Amino acid sequence: MPQPFHKMHGLGNDFVVFDARQSAVGMSPRRARAIADRRFGVGCDQLILIEPSDVATARMRIWNADGGEVESCGNATRCVATLLGDGATLETIGGVLDLSVTNDGASVDMGGPRFDWDAVPLAYPMDTLALPLAWDGVETIGPPMALSVGNPHVILFVTDTDALDIETLGRPIEHDPVFPERVNVNFATIESPDRIRLRVWERGSGATLACGTGACATAVAAIRSGRAKSGVTVALPGGELVIDWQPGGTIRMTGPAAHVFSGELDLGAFPA
Repeated sequence: MPQPFHKMHGLGNDFVVFDARQSAVGMSPRRARAIADRRFGVGCDQLILIEPSDVATARMRIWNADGGEVESCGNATRCVATLLGDGATLETIGGVLDLSVTNDGASVDMGGPRFDWDAVPLAYPMDTLALPLAWDGVETIGPPMALSVGNPHVILFVTDTDALDIETLGRPIEHDPVFPERVNVNFATIESPDRIRLRVWERGSGATLACGTGACATAVAAIRSGRAKSGVTVALPGGELVIDWQPGGTIRMTGPAAHVFSGELDLGAFPA
């Protein structure tokens, strides 16, 4: 039986979204990887499953293009918000999120950041505000920073993010043993206290046009270290997000979400 799906994107970070609240959709790492394939499947950065929830309007599960299931995805959250409607809540592995629909997308309360080394997680204790780490090929302004916004992030502040070859730099950092669950790698340039330019190497997906949780993590790191202030605009290759955060509070991410098309898929044509 054909399975309906939505093709959506947030700033070019694109998704195949299945609504499984009424009828279960069988998903596995192998099947998610096949559907995400841009030559032989539908093609996407992440595959999203909307399921019933006992604690929220719905539950969201997320698979990266490599088939790995992950905790959180900010751009996907905004897309799902437009499907669920204003005032909905969304259960994720990273926590329950509050959703508000805007004219061109959504505003999402992403919960509070976590800074403890074992919450990121890191392989051993260290100061997440000033990691005693460095990687070949990238010169940072100050030490790298790490935090969790439902999923793990490392932030590297650099002079010019556009000058870096993140295709070469991102993978070895993602797979550094200091990050036991791998990590999303954010290369950020502070243009002013109100604006950050950002490129992200996403764990399991590689370089993407936008990463909502990366924008949240980078904004928090910049605010926490005195480089930026709340209400900062984060400019990614695919567009801009506005991130609000005060120390001790939760993160509010606001930005666009787009519905590209709806279709039907024969799941039986993809490996279980």
